[in-house]
Amino acid sequence: MGHTARVPADRSHPEPTAPGGAGLAGGRVAAQVIAVLLLVGSGLGALNLLVDGVLRPGAPTIVYGGCMAMLASLAVVLLVAQRVGRAAVAALVLLGDLVYVVVALSITDPLLYSPPLMMLFAAFAAAWFLDGWLLGAHMLAVPVACWIALQGSFDDPAALAVQVLVQSMVLDVAAAGVYVLRRRVQRLLTATERLSSTDPLTGLANRRSMTAAAGRLWHQAQREGAVVAAFLLDLDRFKQLNDEHGHAAGDAVLLAVARSLAQTVRPTDVLARTGGEEMVVLGVVRDHHDARHLGERLRAAVHSTEVGVHRVTASVGLALATPVAGEDPRDAVWRLIDRADVAMYSAKQAGRDRVELAAPTLPRPRRGGSSTPADAG
Repeated sequence: MGHTARVPADRSHPEPTAPGGAGLAGGRVAAQVIAVLLLVGSGLGALNLLVDGVLRPGAPTIVYGGCMAMLASLAVVLLVAQRVGRAAVAALVLLGDLVYVVVALSITDPLLYSPPLMMLFAAFAAAWFLDGWLLGAHMLAVPVACWIALQGSFDDPAALAVQVLVQSMVLDVAAAGVYVLRRRVQRLLTATERLSSTDPLTGLANRRSMTAAAGRLWHQAQREGAVVAAFLLDLDRFKQLNDEHGHAAGDAVLLAVARSLAQTVRPTDVLARTGGEEMVVLGVVRDHHDARHLGERLRAAVHSTEVGVHRVTASVGLALATPVAGEDPRDAVWRLIDRADVAMYSAKQAGRDRVELAAPTLPRPRRGGSSTPADAG
C-alpha cells in the first residue's frame, strides 16, 4: 500500500502556514499588514503637500495628491476585503516602487524630502509575503527606481551611480534579511506543528491529530453512505517484553510495528499511537465485512513483524459507527474508540492475536487511561 509512518494527509488538520507563504499571502493578516503600510506611506507622503517649497515648480499637485489618495483607497479596499493574493501583493509592491518614482520626480530634493529608504515599506512587504521570482522582480526594480528618482539630484554620473548603489543595496539587503528571517520562522513553525501532532517515537499521528481527523472521516462517511471503523490494537504481553528485555527492545518493537501498519493502512486511513503499546486506526468502510477484512490485515501485519527474536502479536478491537447529522465528530470518535477498547479486552480474554467486533452499544466506560492493564496484556 506504500503508506509512510507519519501523520496521514488530512484536510481537517492542515500543515502549518509559513509567514509569507502562499496561505498567508491570501489571508487576513497579509491584507491588514499591507493596508497599514499603505495608509502610513500615503499619510507621510501627503505631509509634503503641507510644506511650501517641497513640490517642484510646475509639478501637478493633483497628480501627487492623487497618488497618495490612491494608496489610501487601496488600503481601505484591503481592510474591507480582508484578503489579498500573491499576485496582488506583487502588484502592490511594484506599484509602491512606481509611486515612489512619481513622488521623487514631483519634489525638489528627493534625498531631503523623500529618500529611497521610503521604499522600505515595499521591501518589507515583498520579503515577508513573496518569494521566488516575485521577490526577485522587486529587488531588480529597486535600483531602477532609485536611478530614475535620483538622476535629477546629481550632475555627476559617478556620484549618481554611487548613491544608487548605496541606496539600492541597503533596501535589497534589508529585504534579503527579512526573507531569511521569515524562512527561519517558517521552519520553526513547521517543526513545532510536527512535534505537536505526531508521536515522537514512531512518527505516527498522536491523539491530537487523530481527533482532528475525525471531522474529515465523518463527512466522508456521510457523503458515501458508509460507516466509520475504529480499530484499537494493543500489543500482546508488551509489559512482559519490556520487563525481560528492557525498554530499548520495546521501543524497537513499537517502531517495527508502526512501519508494518503504515504500509498496510489505506491512504485515507488515520494511524495513530494513542499511548503505551496502543495504536488506533480510523477509516471509512462499507460494512462490517469490509471492516473485519481490514482488521485481519492489520492483525496479520503485526503478526508478521520481525524484531529480532521477539514474536509480536496484537489483540484488535473493532467498533463501527454510522455518522449522525449534528453530532460532534470529535466526541463521537472517542465514543467509538471506547467501544473498540472493550472489544480489544474481549480479544485478550479469547486468546489474543485476534479481532473482536464490539457490541452496537458501549457496555461500560473505558477505564485506566490508554494503556492496557498488565494483567490483560
